[in-house]
Amino acid sequence: MRISIWPGAEHPYSEVLSMARHAAETGWDGVWFADHFMPNDEDDSGPILECGSVVAALGATVPRVRIGTLVYGNTYRHPAVVANMAATVDRISAGRFVLGVGAGWQINEHRQYGITLPPPRERIDRFEEAVQIMLGLLRQPRTTFEGKHYQVVDAVCRPQPVQEPLPLMIGAKGERRMLGIVAKYADLWNAWGVPSFIAHKSAVLDRFCAEVGRDPKAIDRTAQALVSVGEPLPDDASGPPVIGGSPSRFADAVAEYREIGLDELIIPDELLGTGAAKLAAMDTILGIVRG
Repeated sequence: MRISIWPGAEHPYSEVLSMARHAAETGWDGVWFADHFMPNDEDDSGPILECGSVVAALGATVPRVRIGTLVYGNTYRHPAVVANMAATVDRISAGRFVLGVGAGWQINEHRQYGITLPPPRERIDRFEEAVQIMLGLLRQPRTTFEGKHYQVVDAVCRPQPVQEPLPLMIGAKGERRMLGIVAKYADLWNAWGVPSFIAHKSAVLDRFCAEVGRDPKAIDRTAQALVSVGEPLPDDASGPPVIGGSPSRFADAVAEYREIGLDELIIPDELLGTGAAKLAAMDTILGIVRG
């Protein structure tokens, strides 16, 4: 099972770079970065680094590890623009980029920037069209696509990525449509969740794969949860999923993820402390996962 770090976009770039370099130096497999423009809080004034700029910078300055977007929101950019960005970062990183995409959701970003956030059905329709355009541009010499929401005509994306193909990850948990889109198009699937939740969603994805005639093993399963290896777990059940609370309890959770066939565990840095303590927590986590 691969292990990757997810630095928070609210940190100064110097701190993000420190975590990414530490991950590369100590044996982690990947570094992921979120695509947002402001906090999703009542106080939205805190700083947030822009995703595309950061992954390009990490690709140029951090060796060895895979670097990916977790995940680009489809509503923010035309899919042809995203394809060109992805191909460029793959070139910058010498073939280590993973293009993670999702349908988009954060309300305050759309409201403040005047970006339309369609209702869920249209948003998913747009997303499926966008995925087809991105895959066409990244994997074919030219792409023509005539959809309801997007159109491209004899379109090129040059230079092409180093990787053939550049892997596409889709972040999704919806059992009516989104996991079906994962089954049709994705190389990796991602969702927040503790092992039991991921096992359930993974089984749904398997069923969608059977419907479209695709081998479910062709799609890597990735997941994340907040991790504590030194402090009691938060009591807020309404927040993101949390695992650990101690090294032994984290090890138990890792064993459960392995048992359900998870291919990659992604660790957000939110509960890992600051400065040297955060890097020490990363070392503890890596030691447990590597066994």
